Amino acid sequence: MQYSKLGKSDLILSKIGFGCMSLSDNLHENERIIGKALEAGINYFDTADLYEHGQNESKIGALLKSKRDQVILATKVGNQHRADGNGWDWNPGKAYILSSVEGSLKRLQTDYIDLYQLHGGTIEDPVDETIEAFEILKQQGKIRHYGISSIRPNVIREYIKRSGMVSVMMQYSLLDRRPEEECLKLLHENNIGVLGRGSIAQGLLADKPAAPYLNWSAAEVAHAAEIVRSVTSRNSSPAQTAIRFVLQHPALNSAVMGIRTLAQLDDIAVAADFPQLSEQEMDLLQRVSPLQNYTVHR
Repeated sequence: MQYSKLGKSDLILSKIGFGCMSLSDNLHENERIIGKALEAGINYFDTADLYEHGQNESKIGALLKSKRDQVILATKVGNQHRADGNGWDWNPGKAYILSSVEGSLKRLQTDYIDLYQLHGGTIEDPVDETIEAFEILKQQGKIRHYGISSIRPNVIREYIKRSGMVSVMMQYSLLDRRPEEECLKLLHENNIGVLGRGSIAQGLLADKPAAPYLNWSAAEVAHAAEIVRSVTSRNSSPAQTAIRFVLQHPALNSAVMGIRTLAQLDDIAVAADFPQLSEQEMDLLQRVSPLQNYTVHR
């Protein structure tokens, strides 16, 4: 496994991260897959208080309690479940963040969170109030660092200017190259880490049947998947090629993957260990999906 330093922080992350939302309700299977992930060198585990009404945090907290000093735990805040259980509302307010961290700490069975992330964000948010909450939590030692999970250029620009965030989690894949227009370069120039999600486009670049995705038709997705397969060598897989494409961008620190089976883990965990794709291979892949622009949240 390869590792990288997350932006301005002191966090050293595995190039492949574990997206914990993929964990099942089978405790034995979860123990096996997390154990194998640790053996493979994965040290970054990402969850959110939103997932399963907090139960996802409880699952990973129990599984990693005995390994706490060996892992980097990340969770997210900002989506407040309604009292009647019927959905949730967006709440980036200071008071809510300061109170929510207590529940996350308890469920994760830890006294500190390595990376606490705002789970979204809009330009209408009280940004300074949100930042103040994160800074207070840092001073209290309840979190080591904070970041945001957002694809919105206008939100990302504001946090770069006004906060001490160390990372941004954003969707990025061969079928969603919008971050290349502005955000990846801007984050890299400001030494802010990037955590990629959606690297295999919901499996469409790996093994799932073609289907429409974002602005791509099913036929265009099928063509992209075919090019990925053509670039893939005999000793690798399409999923590995799609992940390597993402990790090849200098701004990327880790590809955070939802891993449901041991077979998927075996396939994905070694993706970062392959040599970089050649210029010819990168050119072939990039010509499949021309550079795209965000049309909103600019």
